[in-house]
Amino acid sequence: MAKLTINGRARTVDVDPSTPLLWVIREQIGLTGTKYGCGIAQCGSCTVLLDGAAVRTCVLPVSAAAGRKVETVESLSVRGKLSKVQQAWVEKQAPQCGYCQNGMVMAATALLRQNPKPTDADIDAAITNICRCGSFQEVRAAIHAAAKA
Repeated sequence: MAKLTINGRARTVDVDPSTPLLWVIREQIGLTGTKYGCGIAQCGSCTVLLDGAAVRTCVLPVSAAAGRKVETVESLSVRGKLSKVQQAWVEKQAPQCGYCQNGMVMAATALLRQNPKPTDADIDAAITNICRCGSFQEVRAAIHAAAKA
């Protein structure tokens, strides 16, 4: 049994402690905003916040998240109101296919919480997620817009 706090809600799941957190979030909890991409922590589609830090959940065992605060993309909008990062994503038309964008939004959220006025170099260092569509310029513009909001 693993005791987790996901999006502010206490959860207990009966899984092997080595089960990747990604699969617990998607399969046991039913939150499907966190995506499977590569399975080797390279692409970032599976990014969530763990105690405020952006982490890749496809390789993180659920046991490493026990007793810690997990935030998924579903936690960002409140009562239908998008977060400033999500709103900037829409306004700057950051996504193309959109598959990787939930992970990018979470990485950007972590960045802006740590550094409210990032430079392009800060963004490049913090946002290591991969986008096959190549929307990196739009992502950077959205992060700057969210920083101004």
